[in-house]
Order: sequence, then structure tokens, then C-alpha cells
Amino acid sequence: QVQLVESGGGLVQAGGSLRLSCAASGRAFSDHSMHWFRQAPGKERDFVAGIRGTVSSGYYRNYADSVAGRFTISRDNANNTVYLQMNTLKPEDTAVYYCAARRGVPTMRAKEVNYWGQGTQVTVSS
Repeated sequence: QVQLVESGGGLVQAGGSLRLSCAASGRAFSDHSMHWFRQAPGKERDFVAGIRGTVSSGYYRNYADSVAGRFTISRDNANNTVYLQMNTLKPEDTAVYYCAARRGVPTMRAKEVNYWGQGTQVTVSS
């Protein structure tokens, strides 16, 4: 069992930056790929970024096309934490952002996630 708690959301102007954090508790954090998904009102929950758990994988990362080059996912296995650095934010980035964990390799499909956080709101004003 893995528990996930997000923090760092808020209101920011377009062009600004935010850093989201996700603290994980439970066992074998490095055995889990970590992700960020987001869900805007009336829309499906969409993949944002994922990162593998181990040094041997090179902490492989992948990103949705809509955030590539602006967002960076990272993890600190010593402190069971994953981050999402969001730069050059746009109004269309407004959503609830969810931290997610999956045993093994990352996924871009919400239905394949094993554990979810409660979400943190990010609002980007124009």
C-alpha cells in the first residue's frame, strides 16, 4: 500500500511557475514509477509526466506533448518524494493535478495506475 499527498498548488499568472510536491508513504517507493496526471472540469484525467524508479533505468522520464519543454518531473528516493516543476504556465494548464504511483514501468493510462493522491488545484490566470 502506498499513500500519496500532494502540495504546492495555487493561483499563478500566465507565464509564471509552480512546483508541485508529492510525499509518498509505504513500502518500496523505488519499485514504483511515479506520475502526474491532471483533470480539468468536465474533462478526463490526462497524463502529464512519468518517471521510472531506479538508477538502472536512468530515471527515464516521459511527458505529454502539451507540457514537454515546460514541465520537469523528478524524484528523490531517499525522501520518498516526487516533484513537478511547471514553468511558462498557460491558462490551459488549469486543472486539479494528481500524483500517481504504479508498480513497475510508467503508464500514460489512468486506469493502469495503482495509487492516487487526493489532488491539488492549479489555476493559471490570463
